[in-house]
Amino acid sequence: MDRFDFAVVGGGIVGAATFYKLQRKFPNARLVLLEKESEWALHQTGRNSGVIHSGLYYKPGSLKATTCRDGYRQLLEFCAEHGVAHEVCGKVVVATTDEQAERLKGLAERGKANGLDGLEALDATGIRELEPHIAGVAGLRVPQTGIVDYRGATHALLRVVLALQPLSKVMYGFQAVQTAQTEGGVQISGADGRQAVWAQKVVFCGGLQADRLARQDGAETDVRIVPFRGDYYELSPAARHKVRHLVYPVPDPNFPFLGVHFTRMHDGSVECGPNAVFAFKREGYTKTSFNWSDTADALSFLGTWKLFQKHWRYGLGEYHRAFSRAAFLKALQALMPDLEDRDLVPGRSGVRAQALQPDGSLVDDFVLVRGASGIHVINAPSPAATASLSIADRIVERLEEMG
Repeated sequence: MDRFDFAVVGGGIVGAATFYKLQRKFPNARLVLLEKESEWALHQTGRNSGVIHSGLYYKPGSLKATTCRDGYRQLLEFCAEHGVAHEVCGKVVVATTDEQAERLKGLAERGKANGLDGLEALDATGIRELEPHIAGVAGLRVPQTGIVDYRGATHALLRVVLALQPLSKVMYGFQAVQTAQTEGGVQISGADGRQAVWAQKVVFCGGLQADRLARQDGAETDVRIVPFRGDYYELSPAARHKVRHLVYPVPDPNFPFLGVHFTRMHDGSVECGPNAVFAFKREGYTKTSFNWSDTADALSFLGTWKLFQKHWRYGLGEYHRAFSRAAFLKALQALMPDLEDRDLVPGRSGVRAQALQPDGSLVDDFVLVRGASGIHVINAPSPAATASLSIADRIVERLEEMG
């Protein structure tokens, strides 16, 4: 059995950032990262919007707000040093009604409280000057928002560790399903029954499987991961000129998800979306993906039904957009009136690991808990990719506190 000082379970960007930060803190330690897939970052990290978030939306003083701003700085520095594709292109948040314009003022104040500089209030003319194809009654320019190749960043983090510590490993095809306390450490067993490693301390960054790993390890949490799929379209190559920055709507506090938006990607493409619909499989990326265990896990949880009860009208609208291209187009036209059906081509899908409380409320902030074997990242939604290096700093601090 291979023996290590630290093990990290999960090969998304939070796991890779933790792997990297542990190597920086303990340069002589032997580390292992365990990933059940054949490559890194195939789920949430590799299927997110690729946005480097500025910290505009988050409650001042929250873990999201503090780690987003710190992680933003660290991520840009890392990408510049290691040649990861990125660009600070800026974002325009657009209000299409007077009510949204009032909420936009509060959003600007929150951004200032979180340390953002250069925020610029826009009127309808100002929006058109920055984004000629976008219509709104008011806007907010956020110059610090950017785009990045998060899969590339994840790979770079892993590559740096392995170059600096040849005794460390990344083990693909290792699905950690059981942990057992042993003298001085933890034995981690794989799903195939043949693989096992030993480590003194373990960090679990399981993403869509985070709650299951935590419960298996005896962590005290009543949070359940409920998956929501987001479907995207892309602008056709001929229509990409219609978006210069990132273009976002004003969040509605009455609904759990942000709404459709336009996102420039690091490769020059422009994504439109997503919607947000309940997924019948945690790692299912098509409209027909289904898994009995995942579905039963979600629908046997009281919090899921309370969420549905509260937001059923919103949910029906999201499902309508999932199966109606015309409805999806209409939602996008609220921001871009001259968008035409021919401008859209089908894009990819992603699944968000939404953490729910038993009362149906969404867990808003990042959540780190301690289990019998180590630290668990229970909830890491957006902006976790942006904040990943800062989240990893907090994880390392928790490990040091464990002694």
